[in-house]
Amino acid sequence: MSHIDNIKYFKIEEATHLELGGCLTEVQIAYHTYGQLNEASDNVMWVFHALTASSKIEDWWDGAFGENRILDLSRHFVVCANLIGSCYSSTGPLDINPESSETFYHDFPIVTIRDQVSLFQKLKNHLGIQSIYMGVGGSMGASHALEWAIIEPSLFQNLYLSVCSAKESSWGKAIHTAHRMAIESDQTWTEKRDDAGINGMKAARAVGMVIYRNYLCYEETQPDDEDTLTEFRSASYQRYQGEKLANRFNAFSYYRLLDSLDTHNVGRGRGGIEKALSKIEAKTVIVNINTDLLYPAVEQQNIVNAIPNAIYESIDSVYGHDGFLVETEKLTDLYIKHFVES
Repeated sequence: MSHIDNIKYFKIEEATHLELGGCLTEVQIAYHTYGQLNEASDNVMWVFHALTASSKIEDWWDGAFGENRILDLSRHFVVCANLIGSCYSSTGPLDINPESSETFYHDFPIVTIRDQVSLFQKLKNHLGIQSIYMGVGGSMGASHALEWAIIEPSLFQNLYLSVCSAKESSWGKAIHTAHRMAIESDQTWTEKRDDAGINGMKAARAVGMVIYRNYLCYEETQPDDEDTLTEFRSASYQRYQGEKLANRFNAFSYYRLLDSLDTHNVGRGRGGIEKALSKIEAKTVIVNINTDLLYPAVEQQNIVNAIPNAIYESIDSVYGHDGFLVETEKLTDLYIKHFVES
């Protein structure tokens, strides 16, 4: 998909009080919209992006666009908002703190999943959206969708989510801690400069890749010749992925968004996960990737068991957790099966 970048900005000038006690006196949300809102205002597709993605969907999920695909712009009005704490024009750690007139850096507060959803709600109201035909997301994005569908059960008609959980597991938090430890081990991390911790973030990304993918994926996509003794393809790939992320992201945002992920628990303060998920009214399809190491099948099965009439699907993929970004054909087939043909 190719078109002129249509990034937009929504500014919240009153104070945003955060769940963990912090406060942002000013907030900017960067977002993208695609297609047109119809007269009935019932064609909204709200896409929730994952950890290091942006609101510009075609940069990370271009294959989802097109006629008879998940994001059909002849039928849908698509909205995607960039997370607070990220580095794609929403308020984040490299912005100026109005209170001190200095860059936030390490002082940027932890923004929980619920905080981020409360800001989505404000953007939704700003756009005049009364209902959402479908919430779509994978991984961290699906966490936001679940949270929002519990807060406003009647808002969503459908949910199409993948590789997710009802709360961040101890396994997930351990992985995120390894990421943060890699950043903290960078001697520059304590410095107040935009590129502080960047080499640590490269190492963190390498840690992440072996969890986001898996043994089968590396064996299939990064094989070495029989006689190779140095310069292994998988080693080069790990370094390439670290450099690639460093060219578009920063360690402060990476660190804080991992903190946000660790706050995910839809049952907190609601009588538990099952009670919270039972409030969801949307037709819900939850998709597992059979080789996902980060969010194994039991995580999605637990969600389906708690949401009334939810449907569980599993996709075979060599790409592990990242299959939710790669397997657009299989995800499109399931979308058509459950939301077009049914």
